[in-house]
Amino acid sequence: MIKPELLAPAGDLERLKIALKYGADAVYIGGPSLNLRANAINFTMNDIKEGVEFAHKLNKKVYVTVNILPHNEELKEIKKYLKELEKIKVDAIIVSDPVIVKEALEFTNLEVHLSTQTSTLNIEAVKFWKNMGVSRIVLARECTREDIKEIIDNVDIEIETFIHGAMCAGYSGRCVMSNFLTNRDANRGGCSQICRWDFNLLNENKEEIKGDMPFTFCSKDLSMVRYIPDMIDMGITSFKIEGRMRSLYYIATVVSIYRKVIDEYCTNRDTYTYNKEYEDILRRCANRDSVPQFFDGIYDSSCSYYNGRVEVSNQDFLGIVLDYDKKNHIATIEQRNYFKKGDIVEIFGPNHDIITYKIDEILDEDNNIIDIVRHPKQVVKIKIDECLDIDDMIKVK
Repeated sequence: MIKPELLAPAGDLERLKIALKYGADAVYIGGPSLNLRANAINFTMNDIKEGVEFAHKLNKKVYVTVNILPHNEELKEIKKYLKELEKIKVDAIIVSDPVIVKEALEFTNLEVHLSTQTSTLNIEAVKFWKNMGVSRIVLARECTREDIKEIIDNVDIEIETFIHGAMCAGYSGRCVMSNFLTNRDANRGGCSQICRWDFNLLNENKEEIKGDMPFTFCSKDLSMVRYIPDMIDMGITSFKIEGRMRSLYYIATVVSIYRKVIDEYCTNRDTYTYNKEYEDILRRCANRDSVPQFFDGIYDSSCSYYNGRVEVSNQDFLGIVLDYDKKNHIATIEQRNYFKKGDIVEIFGPNHDIITYKIDEILDEDNNIIDIVRHPKQVVKIKIDECLDIDDMIKVK
């Protein structure tokens, strides 16, 4: 049994470092151009260099997405950009366009992974890309358990699959609704997520059909936490989490849970018992329901929201530890959501079990006693005997 790589998203340097600290083996990021997250902050070349150096000190990896479908103008900058990434020593690039695959393999020593944007679903397509020189295939999220197993059994190539995060209402990234309704190109990083809009339904006479809720074709999120042992046994190389635009708290929570599941199964395969509490933790850090989606061949209405949904903004993330004074047992916290004296909270991090703690006293930066922490990113201090680490997180119990 080969232990799979846990691959996490990172929208900026802070999230890159959090993902790696919380247990990811590798991260994927977007550079200053040619990637499909135009609305994200994305990394400058200096950021990429710093991120790669940070990861390599931990013996971990950084992959850069170069997965845009380029027009003629963008073809002119590809070779220079790829050479810059090679110089920085990124561990691989994630590509969807055959021209970029060809340029990377012909003019650089970059390892090339094929993006899920190509919707690779079958053995012959995997063989085609392998023959081009691609070293890893990120399979389409529409693959079933049988599809994945058959590909792994018949083609000797690294296989990466998504295990958690948002789903596309069409084949990943190939929707044109965003272009049609907002002139924002989903295949060039500008998707406006039309599938999450509410729509009125009309009959053949263009009369509105009245219903209890407006129509939507928004997909529920993907969650494969229950199926991780099956996927490990299948021989999948890398497990990918979606979400380069997600929060620090989301990244830390999701990465830490999947890290636990992978390690627990690989360490004690014969006695492994699934911990259903992990589902509850994952559910609380997101604002949409999650299901296994296509893995078990289920494609019905249970995978989508057809008649409305409630997406409540998550308020569980209360703060992040900036420092811990071991001598005086004082933790310095940067606030992320409202909390107050008397609250019972949980503190989690990559180096210890969850700590349940009642907040008995709060001090501001000038050591004045306060009862409520209500200002965005307010820095406060709390006394706690348990030793905390920088970047530990505080959440609602």
